[in-house]
Amino acid sequence: MRQLLVTSALPYANGHIHIGHLVEYLQTDIWVRFQKMRGHRAVYLCADDTHGAAIMIRARAEGRSEEALIAEMSEAHQRDFAGFGIEFDHYGSTNSEACRAVCHEVWAALRNADMVAEEEIDQLFDTEQGTFLADRFVRGTCPKCGSKDQPGDNCGSCGATYSPVDLVDPVSTLSGSRPEIRGAAHLFVQIEKLHAFLDEWTQSGTLPPESANYLKNFFLNEPLRDWDISRPAPYFGFEIPDSPGNYWYVWFDAPIGYIGSTAEWCGREGERLDDWWRSDATEIHHFIGKDIQYFHTLFWPAMLKTAGFSLPTQVHIHGFLTVDGEKMSKSRGTFIRASKYLEHLDPEYLRYYYATKLSSRVEDLDLNIGEFVARVNSDLVGKVVNLASRTAKFVAESGLSPGYPGDGGLFDRFAERGEEIAEAYDKGDYGKAMRMIMELADLANPYVEEKAPWELRKDPARAGELQDACTVALNLFRTLVVYLAPVLPGLARKAGELLGEEIVSWEQAKHPLVGRPIAKFAHMMQRVDPAKIEAMIAESREEAPEAAEDAAGPSWDDSGEALAANPIAPQITIDDFLKVDLRVARIVAADEVPEARKLVRLTLSLGGETRNVFAGIKAAYEPSALVGRLVVMVANLAPRQMKFGLSEGMIVAAGPGGEDIFLLSPDEGAVPGQRAG
Repeated sequence: MRQLLVTSALPYANGHIHIGHLVEYLQTDIWVRFQKMRGHRAVYLCADDTHGAAIMIRARAEGRSEEALIAEMSEAHQRDFAGFGIEFDHYGSTNSEACRAVCHEVWAALRNADMVAEEEIDQLFDTEQGTFLADRFVRGTCPKCGSKDQPGDNCGSCGATYSPVDLVDPVSTLSGSRPEIRGAAHLFVQIEKLHAFLDEWTQSGTLPPESANYLKNFFLNEPLRDWDISRPAPYFGFEIPDSPGNYWYVWFDAPIGYIGSTAEWCGREGERLDDWWRSDATEIHHFIGKDIQYFHTLFWPAMLKTAGFSLPTQVHIHGFLTVDGEKMSKSRGTFIRASKYLEHLDPEYLRYYYATKLSSRVEDLDLNIGEFVARVNSDLVGKVVNLASRTAKFVAESGLSPGYPGDGGLFDRFAERGEEIAEAYDKGDYGKAMRMIMELADLANPYVEEKAPWELRKDPARAGELQDACTVALNLFRTLVVYLAPVLPGLARKAGELLGEEIVSWEQAKHPLVGRPIAKFAHMMQRVDPAKIEAMIAESREEAPEAAEDAAGPSWDDSGEALAANPIAPQITIDDFLKVDLRVARIVAADEVPEARKLVRLTLSLGGETRNVFAGIKAAYEPSALVGRLVVMVANLAPRQMKFGLSEGMIVAAGPGGEDIFLLSPDEGAVPGQRAG
């Protein structure tokens, strides 16, 4: 029996759970449920991430304490998770004494290892709010290219990185005031001292290959940068014991929350913390999103190693969620809260759909609404539940046959696939597992069609045949449900109630049920109603201001902000413009550039030839959603050799940069190679 300690990234207490968050928690819950069915001891722990300036500022704005705010959000988070069948063995908070104690222990170890340095740095200070400003709370003009309205860490237009104090004309997003520069002492953890260890550990097979390759770049040419681990008051968090007036940065105590939550669980269950965090007998599995892999694969193992805690056995990393090929959007109604989904749809629909999309690779997944409806209706209702609904009623009085009838080897074939399906689950290849399960369902349904129990019931002389046919069908149904139980615990519960035996073990798939009564069939799952999806999206959509209309027609109160931020360039002649050859192109391939923060590698088809172009649109578009899209490109731009490869053109877009980039596309009917402009 394996002993497994399993965590998901801690949800931040400043916002509600939405369907994008649920990718990770459902992925983890499925894995834990599967491991428990295999007879292993798996403990699933989580907590709310509660510290930081954002919590402090929100609580201040709402006129209440930070503790009151995080208590309310914890209740909401746990309610949403429970609604989707996500079961934690313990759910804690980083604002706990258990977490504080572990923070002190880790900090003392870092100090003893001489890994902490102090440095005076300049920061922007909002005098109206009385707080130092994090990068995301500052906007200003890029010091490199002059682009307006850029964030405090990097420019969305030119890609330059800088400190907030380098911005030209910085403005606080909290108050709209001009911040002043103030010096403050910060503490840094020097993880470069663990360079060799971290290089080896990140390439040890603990991480997915894509992430291991991404991290290689940090070890090649430059030392690992020191990690700024403190924030000056005012700040909501734990004060650093040997540095009064300074607080641990939220990213210090957030992963420590895994250990703090374990400590609370151990106290409740009479367990020893060291048996879970300092023992070779325990496997530690983290499930996280790719956006936080840097913290979890460099800073976190450095902390664990220094403090003598166990290193993660496996870090499972998933990609982002898109809806119908685009980022979730409040204006389109696709930024859907978990609670809003539960008002309209069965949570098992989403559990199954995500499972069909998840693999062991670091891949984004798309929630395609049409496919979502089709998969649930076809696979779950049409192939699985249909087996029980078409047969159970015919043996409600007789029960199952006393011995398992001949079925041409179907049950044995189902049982034999169990280990292959289990291997896919264990590796996180849920999509592969779902495909294999539905392949079995495709064998079971023709059997029912051939036996036609609805015809057998018409002839009393064939009652034995009817009982045997239904016994086979219900056992095939039960085996499918055993294999689906980690994904669909609700369906497993209903199947257990029907057949009189709770589904709790993977081994149950090997042994048919015979000679026993069954309960009256009760409805198990409805088809997805598209009208409910439409209602959910409509209610999630932000209300857009109605355009005022008068006798002259509609009016669009367009702001002058964008033009003021980027004034029109000096005039050119028509001859100058004609030098630029704009062409329609189709994106035939789009890939991330792991070593670049902003870039996506595009292969553009002009009809008769293809071009390789690097575009700084990573923050605005998922690469997989771009394939097939028509764009406008500058086709006669001189090629530019970049360290990632040769860029042979430029695509045309609008917007200030960062997430606010909007590709220009021709109307329907345009074809690659045509001139534009």
